[in-house]
Amino acid sequence: MSGNHIDRGLVDMLSAVFSSHRARMSESRSENTDTTADLELWAQLRELGLARLTGSESSGGSGADWFAAAELLRAAAHHAVPTPVVEHDLLAGWLLTHAGLPVDDTRRSACVLDTSGTARDVGWASSAERVVVGWPSGDAWMVADVDTDDLTVDRGVNLAGEPRDIVGARLDDLTGVEVDAATIRRFRLRGALARSAQICGALERILDLTVTHARQREQFGRPLVRFQTVTSMIADIAAETSLAQAATEGALAAAVHRDWADSTLEFLVAVARSCTGRATSVIVRNAHQVHGAIGTTREHRLHEFTLPALAWRSEFGSVHDWERVVTEAAGDAGADGLWSLIVDAG
Repeated sequence: MSGNHIDRGLVDMLSAVFSSHRARMSESRSENTDTTADLELWAQLRELGLARLTGSESSGGSGADWFAAAELLRAAAHHAVPTPVVEHDLLAGWLLTHAGLPVDDTRRSACVLDTSGTARDVGWASSAERVVVGWPSGDAWMVADVDTDDLTVDRGVNLAGEPRDIVGARLDDLTGVEVDAATIRRFRLRGALARSAQICGALERILDLTVTHARQREQFGRPLVRFQTVTSMIADIAAETSLAQAATEGALAAAVHRDWADSTLEFLVAVARSCTGRATSVIVRNAHQVHGAIGTTREHRLHEFTLPALAWRSEFGSVHDWERVVTEAAGDAGADGLWSLIVDAG
């Protein structure tokens, strides 16, 4: 994400934290890949005030805004370091604060249960100590902070191997605090925008890897970058990356400056998710074509960025789901109001 909104010292610190952790991961890598939260990294993030970066200072957080959070997510994705910061800080911590419930440094995940008490694809629930759950209760919504021992958590992973679990609860046994439906809608928007920020970080790194490979790899006595077809594919990667970044930054700026309350925010998040989702398709395809067979090997790092991007674009709503939102908004605006929708939303 753009560094214009945050302190450059924070940017450098984030890069150093995730770069050094990535180096430690590479040194200790074995055939047994553990997808649970890395406790050493989590302890470091807590010590540096990054685990609850956007939490209020009065509750022990760092009081940063979403520009800083997006940079953290971008840095982690750029170095291929999985972390549950989205679930712990941007979702669970926010939902507790919004509901007026106490917040501390206990590692948490968060989800919205359906009427049967089930939530699927919940990030990092299996490695959390507590899960903040929302659920429908009549015409209202309830929120509670629940110990994982009081829930059923069936482990699962997404395409990138990150924990995505099935959480179950007996709704009759839960007691919580009432919130309005707008809170639950905002929960989804926050998760969706966070995934867009993560995708952008991965796409940026895919572009870097592809350009480097094309410059260094030779075919028929000259670098790949000298071939017009390869150059065209890299240009498409660069263009799609820029488009995804611009759409995500636009939604991010609107969310921060309008405190997540603007009526056009859902439209902007939907545009960002559409752009990042479609960009991922083009970029993953082109990057693997440029890399050739070497890009499909376990030893090469390309898959550490292409697989997360593909996984993240389907979380908190699929590309199809978000493009339906864009289509409906455009239809409601009509021919005379479409331009105003785009301008006013931006």
